[in-house]
Amino acid sequence: MRVAILSGTVYGTAEDVARHAASRLQAAGFEAWHDPRAQLAQVVEFSPQALLVVTATTGMGELPDNFIPLYSAIRDEFPAWAGLPGGIIALGDASYGATFCGGGELVRELFAELGVNEVVDMLRLDASETVTPESDAEPWLDSFVAALRS
Repeated sequence: MRVAILSGTVYGTAEDVARHAASRLQAAGFEAWHDPRAQLAQVVEFSPQALLVVTATTGMGELPDNFIPLYSAIRDEFPAWAGLPGGIIALGDASYGATFCGGGELVRELFAELGVNEVVDMLRLDASETVTPESDAEPWLDSFVAALRS
């Protein structure tokens, strides 16, 4: 199964988690593709059979600047991803209250618009509680792998 991993980061942490996710998915036998500067045409050319988005949250619950062009292109061009399984790993800081992991919530809304099926509930990683987000994501990634296999 081909899994496209899309990422948006502010300080590089989401990027690290995305790379780690790619390694875990590849170790599980999936063809995982991740390019932190991905353009929509590249993602479509890869022809994903599943999607994973790893994104930080910035400002008042917004997506990171480096992810906005891809996110906007997906919303504008509306690729035929209806029915694809998907997952979201959102990074944020719970001290921001209502906007905690807001970037992930925006992706969740996009998945709903596209008809992407979120196969495991979004993982929220709290920067105020963890210094090891890559390893903290591993149990969720194991569940994501299991869901993709079923």
